[in-house]
Amino acid sequence: MLTAAVAGGINFIDTADIYSNWAPDNPGGISETIIGDWLHRSGVDRAQLVLATKVRGEMHTGPFGQGLSRKHIMAACDASLKRLQTDYIDLYQTHWPDAETPEEETLGALTDLVRSGKVRYLGCSNYKAWQLMGALWASDKLGLARYDCLQPHYSLVNRAEYERELASVCSTHGVGVIPYSPLAGGFLTGKYKRTGKQPESARTSGVQKYFTERNWSLLAQLEQTGKAHGKSQSQVALAWQLARKEITAPIIGARDAAQLADNLGACELQLSAAELQKLNELSSWE
Repeated sequence: MLTAAVAGGINFIDTADIYSNWAPDNPGGISETIIGDWLHRSGVDRAQLVLATKVRGEMHTGPFGQGLSRKHIMAACDASLKRLQTDYIDLYQTHWPDAETPEEETLGALTDLVRSGKVRYLGCSNYKAWQLMGALWASDKLGLARYDCLQPHYSLVNRAEYERELASVCSTHGVGVIPYSPLAGGFLTGKYKRTGKQPESARTSGVQKYFTERNWSLLAQLEQTGKAHGKSQSQVALAWQLARKEITAPIIGARDAAQLADNLGACELQLSAAELQKLNELSSWE
């Protein structure tokens, strides 16, 4: 899958140290290990890739096994580098805020990693607008490295969380945006139907909150727009995000080669102003 992704033109790979510690008897770090093994044997030019990972989640028990303290960040970064089999991380992201650690301690540790060459750029994920602003202010006033990008939860059925305040903060302060879950856990692919038996999937329970009349109408519009272009609903949903100038790229999570090829097809689709307006109206949160 990774080889196919790079062959298809993808150069950005996002993961986290805790992936996938939610599985039974899984301590985390497995995703980074898989990527590192692939990188070591694939022959891909490391310099042409942007490797992104995250820190914050619990990697072991004890007071320093998680969080954004200097002690945890330094140890977690070294562990990620080892698993990824590389000597630097292009984008190191705080996975979510840590209310128990002062922002200046977190940013101070991250700045040291940048200055040491272990990390190239910094990002954050799941931050609210006031948290991101506080971090940007601290970086500016204390002369510390700053967050250059934000990874928010954002899709056609989850717009308000990002658009209400974060969008303006990012555009004003030049913060890149790399949304996760752009297909809403598969809901926007069209695999879930208004009537009939839903597909058996570990994600089904998580997407049921999207089963509303408004969202079913949105799915119908995605299907109609897709048919007009000979594209899938997934491709239309991704193309809608790609049309937003402040978004660098949505993060996809293809399960197999067919899904990967379908997702990549969104790059070839340019929606008209009328099509974008219709999708915006049907998914509006205001």
